[in-house]
Amino acid sequence: MVSEVKTVSGRGIPLVGNDIDTDRIIPARYLKAVTFDGLGEGAFIDDRTALKGEHPFDQPQYQGANILIVNRNFGCGSSREHAPQAIAKWGIQALIGESFAEIFFGNCVAMGIPCLTADAVTVKQVQDLVAANPQAAVTVNLETLQLQIGDYTAPVAIGEGTRSTFISGTWDACGQLVANADQVRVTAAKLPYVGWGNFAAS
Repeated sequence: MVSEVKTVSGRGIPLVGNDIDTDRIIPARYLKAVTFDGLGEGAFIDDRTALKGEHPFDQPQYQGANILIVNRNFGCGSSREHAPQAIAKWGIQALIGESFAEIFFGNCVAMGIPCLTADAVTVKQVQDLVAANPQAAVTVNLETLQLQIGDYTAPVAIGEGTRSTFISGTWDACGQLVANADQVRVTAAKLPYVGWGNFAAS
């Protein structure tokens, strides 16, 4: 299936700090958006403004990076889906960190963005390696649960159930519904309380 996520390759971007919450990822004023389009421009906007170009999302060496390396309890705070959407719209396709807030993690999974964990020492090593060589190729392999940067390799972890949904492509709930639309119609037609006669015939 096209929804399979077995590896993510590209370049890394380190974001140092614990307990980075969803309000810092995308401020509440952006929740008025009707669609998620354009949210990438607002990712970490208040932190970026305060740091006057020194935030990793503004630094030229990290433009085009797609693997975000974070620390502990990333994505805590409110449950807004806008947070992973903003990160994704900026270009992030995978995250590596010490730990992730549960709802943020679930929202990322629903979007096809794996959040893998590693111990604090490994995360710091990866952040330092990427900071020292921002152009280094980074690969995260969900099949072998290995992270590779040049000659450096390290184990990463993700729950087996979540890992299997990425590898098989079944993380994509909407895609599963579309792929099995005929079965959905047949089942809906048999349910007396649904009353979707037109749906079953469409």
